[in-house]
Amino acid sequence: MKIVETKQNISNSYEGLSIEIEGELVPIATITINASSRPIFFENHTLLWRDPQVTITAKVLSKGLGKRILAGLPVIITQAQGSGKIAFSREATGQFRLFELGDGEQLHVREHQFLFATDSIEYGYYRVKGITTLLFGGTGFFIDTFKGPGIVTVYGYGNILEKDLEAGEQIDVEPGAFLYKEESVKMELTQIQAKSGFFGGQSFFLNRFTGPGKLGIQSMTYFQHLAQTEQRGT
Repeated sequence: MKIVETKQNISNSYEGLSIEIEGELVPIATITINASSRPIFFENHTLLWRDPQVTITAKVLSKGLGKRILAGLPVIITQAQGSGKIAFSREATGQFRLFELGDGEQLHVREHQFLFATDSIEYGYYRVKGITTLLFGGTGFFIDTFKGPGIVTVYGYGNILEKDLEAGEQIDVEPGAFLYKEESVKMELTQIQAKSGFFGGQSFFLNRFTGPGKLGIQSMTYFQHLAQTEQRGT
């Protein structure tokens, strides 16, 4: 898995796509596609603008359709192709990460945080089980899976910190701060008991990740983002 430089005000070209990142607080990814480029797919609420020459169609994710509906995950993805430009962004401060996946390589991403991918990518998901996922995730904790070859772009809230874990190396992360991981990185839920003697103390939960592999952490947790979005909506 190759991580591509995605600082603001840069341009890159991959699989016939020209990708330009602009902006600082809420960056924008502008994609130039042509007739020979692979189509790209995305969640429709991430679309910012497009040239009329770019054709947009809907594609049903038939694999696991019933489970996706019950889980509240996307069952239809939006696909773009043609000749022209199309731009994507999110609704909060953050950063991009663009990954170039080799054949068979997998990237696991927190639900609703991928931005776009080439249609050569196999898109799936799985549910992280456990009572703490219900406590911290509302309807549960789901992870999107992307299997190469192809390009995948994700969006992290706040700043993105990447940890490259050695084999057996562990790190405990606040549940909402998890953004992405390589398939080789294992995740489990762990309970922390914070005791204060006479007053008893309290307990809380963290996600424990075990290497080897890359792990992406976002400084503005997913739940902080949801709270801010709800406030703007009222």
